[in-house]
Amino acid sequence: MQVIFNHGKESGPWGRKIKVLAETAETLGFSVTSVDYQGIDDPDQRVEKLTTYIEALTENFLLVGSSMGGYVATVAAAKTTSRGLFLMAPAFYLGGQANFDELTPACKTQIIHGWSDDIVPVENSWRYAERTKAELHLVNDDHRLIDSLPQTNALFKRFLETLLKG
Repeated sequence: MQVIFNHGKESGPWGRKIKVLAETAETLGFSVTSVDYQGIDDPDQRVEKLTTYIEALTENFLLVGSSMGGYVATVAAAKTTSRGLFLMAPAFYLGGQANFDELTPACKTQIIHGWSDDIVPVENSWRYAERTKAELHLVNDDHRLIDSLPQTNALFKRFLETLLKG
């Protein structure tokens, strides 16, 4: 199974969080890739790039997204057969064409969000998780989630192990 990482607007495909999470995924036997969206500011154009990549896949996959990458991963998951969706401070309800009050991917979803996020209000993840019954973890961190990276990584590992079991 392949883990497809989707970075945020201001970061790159192999930033610190993605490197740590990718190592965890590889240790568990997953293949990993990270789509490069640098230079593409429109989230819906990023979704198009991701869905084009997914259409060429021959193996099962799950999507991971941070910030705008969370927007991208969620919209793509609703259009594809993603086995799981792991989101970090996803940019829900902040623009783009997606209606997150109606969008509900059919896969297991887990969200990590920092209480002190000054970019994406934590209430946005709360609202989405409540409606979709996604598993939500609120951590004592800001938008980048760097201080809580060990906790996020442990949650990610548990999420992957759950997908492997079933």
